[in-house]
Amino acid sequence: MAAAAAAPLLASDATFGPHRISRLIVGGNPVSGNSHVSPALDQEMSDYFSAANVKKLLRECELAGVNTWQSRGDRHILRLLREFRNEGGRLHWIAQTASEFADFRANVRNIAAGKPIGIYLHGSLTDRLYQAGQFDEVHERIKWIRDSGVRTGLGTHIPEVIDEFESRGWPVDFYMTSLYNLSRPRVAGKEHFLEEDRARMLARVRKTRRQCLIFKVYGATRRCRSEQDMRDALREAFAAAKPEDCVIVGMFPKHSEQVAQNVRLVREAIAT
Repeated sequence: MAAAAAAPLLASDATFGPHRISRLIVGGNPVSGNSHVSPALDQEMSDYFSAANVKKLLRECELAGVNTWQSRGDRHILRLLREFRNEGGRLHWIAQTASEFADFRANVRNIAAGKPIGIYLHGSLTDRLYQAGQFDEVHERIKWIRDSGVRTGLGTHIPEVIDEFESRGWPVDFYMTSLYNLSRPRVAGKEHFLEEDRARMLARVRKTRRQCLIFKVYGATRRCRSEQDMRDALREAFAAAKPEDCVIVGMFPKHSEQVAQNVRLVREAIAT
């Protein structure tokens, strides 16, 4: 099936290695049933995102000028990506390592075979190793990703992880920076979405010379009380972002036209 011609990229785009990517990237958490809200919403997302609906979302993004998808590097996603491409889809793919696989190197090899433009170390794994005093293991895993020949990134939810990584002078091409520190110890099973974490991570985004892909911009719906709240959240992110930094937004268009809305809000945020 031939894909319809994609729209021009958003008003501003960014360089990612040899590629040009839209400064709005569609995220993969909803597709994988990860809402960071409730088990009920996890289930609703999983039920909605059949292969057909995943491909529909990706086609809508492509037509709207969003040319990059960030998602997990697991068998489910690799299969969906293959179907999407076989039907003419041309989105770039940035892959997260899948921490459930015991053989990390095999996971990286399988991801690399899917032709991503970037692979990054899963932020939750980075944070666990950092908190366990095993930060050298982070370096080893980054080297294994780099050995795949793909642009290499480090994911984290903890601002100090970036400080530590940069202080050691280790090479990496980009950071995946969460605006909320979900690696804090949970209370009654609840993740922490503290507003003060936003400023702390955005300060690192602004300071580092490395490209940052900023995620949890909406706090997994917690900054979606109104469209103005969403607009303000994006403006905060882009005010700290460098010209090559991008935002990642997960989309769940079951109840509303989220692709068109997010494209419009990002264009407005970039223009201010």
